[in-house]
This record gives sequence, structure tokens and C-alpha cells, in this order.
Amino acid sequence: MPDTVTELAEMGKALSPEERSRLVDLLLESLHEAPASEVEAAWAAEIESRLAAHDRGEVEAVEAERVFAEASRIAR
Repeated sequence: MPDTVTELAEMGKALSPEERSRLVDLLLESLHEAPASEVEAAWAAEIESRLAAHDRGEVEAVEAERVFAEASRIAR
């Protein structure tokens, strides 16, 4: 069975240093794409859940000024 990763690495070695650097950057970026989209999806679901709870009257909205004032008090 061929080792695709090894084959790709060998092909990559034939590239110029600039092309290899670009390839590395693209591969590294691809490692961060899936988790970011998963995190965004999780936040979207959380937002929908919180809005629905607010609409049902299960939670009360708090004014931003009050939240920031309390955060400042706690931080002191």
C-alpha cells in the first residue's frame, strides 16, 4: 500500500523554497479551519438557545452598564 504522505513530502521537496513555505502555510491553516467552524457552530447554537430562553421568559436581560459595573467591582 503506498504511503501518500511520504509521496507528497517527496513531491514537496522538489518545490522551490518559496513554494514549500507557501505549502506549509496552507497546510497549517487547514489544521485550524475545522475547529474554528465547529466553535462558530457551537456559539451559534448557544446564541439561539439563549435567545429562545429569553423569548420564553426563562431568563432576564441585564443592561450592559450594570454588567460592566459589576465586572469592574469584581476586578478591584
